[in-house]
Amino acid sequence: MMDKETVVNAINEMEPAMLQTWQKLVDRDCGPDDKAGVDAVGRDVQHFLEPLGFHVRFHTYEKAGNMLVAEYGDMTRPFIILTGHMDTVFAKETAAERPFQITGDKVTGPGVLDMKGGLTILLHVVKLLISQGYDRYPIKIILAGDEETGHRNSNGGKDYMEEAKGALMGFNLETGFPDNGIVIERKGVAQYQFDVDGIGAHAGNNPKDGRSAVIELCHKALDMESLTDYEEGTTVNVGVFSGGTVANAIPEHASCRVDVRYSREEGIERVEKAFREIAAKTYVQGTKTHVQCLVKVSSMERLPASETLFHRAEKIAKEWNLPDMKAIAVGGGSDSAYLTRAGIPTLCALGVKGEFNHTVREWADKKSLTERAKLLAALLLQL
Repeated sequence: MMDKETVVNAINEMEPAMLQTWQKLVDRDCGPDDKAGVDAVGRDVQHFLEPLGFHVRFHTYEKAGNMLVAEYGDMTRPFIILTGHMDTVFAKETAAERPFQITGDKVTGPGVLDMKGGLTILLHVVKLLISQGYDRYPIKIILAGDEETGHRNSNGGKDYMEEAKGALMGFNLETGFPDNGIVIERKGVAQYQFDVDGIGAHAGNNPKDGRSAVIELCHKALDMESLTDYEEGTTVNVGVFSGGTVANAIPEHASCRVDVRYSREEGIERVEKAFREIAAKTYVQGTKTHVQCLVKVSSMERLPASETLFHRAEKIAKEWNLPDMKAIAVGGGSDSAYLTRAGIPTLCALGVKGEFNHTVREWADKKSLTERAKLLAALLLQL
């Protein structure tokens, strides 16, 4: 087995190559409206991994970026999963407008933090270990092409669950936190659209002929918000509300978008049942309400085995003189949920550290690129 000093020195020396890969990935558009771009990233990863001895295959989807699966070693044995995603939230041409840039220790560009930095770490760590004869465990790499949209146009969630069978543990190279938090629990995320059809009428000449879609939806928005249960870990937020056209007309249409965060599957099941009942109920006679789910990402439930895995990882990090870690729970979802649903102990947020995902202010800490590479190498070698 490679010793600590050899690994640390090798990772320090490969930083320039890692930066080149990071830049290549960031400067390729691969947002939710760019399946071709996401699939091109998949081919980039394929061309990186196959010379190392990985068998690479894809789950292909018509309306979403494909999912890459790469396997190394005897996959009939218990294996380790390294995972993440290749897509970003940014539209086409964003990479040309805001390309990869390093200013001091800050790195910027679309997806630099979420999660091209983590993908870079994953690729170069496995390249280093395999070049040194790594055979401790078989490795399966799963990279989604539509994580940011919650797999709404693919079978990505189901495919994750199938691919995870037989895994010993999982590591997600998602966005790292500046305080060195390692995620062992995430809330699930779901969003819904409510649309109400009423009857339009002139507010002065014939108001009694109208049926206000806005009033109907106002009543229902209060019903939705009342479903929040902090003790259960479920919150409901009516985040966008619109309706009507002019002040002197009874509004014929109204709509809202609702965000739900949940810690457990029973929480979202309760809310979805209530949403159907709310849609069926009528406050203003003559109105009709329709509800649809726009996106749903399962919760990453806290497993006792994940807590045990974290404490073992924490000990290894200290032995390698890496920064102290802390186990955290967060409100944002990730595909780690599919691993914990399969009962696999999982550590998430092992990628580069930074802030402001999904915004033009997104940045990553350049120093964390090699720091987190050392951490992942240490975990693969010693856990």
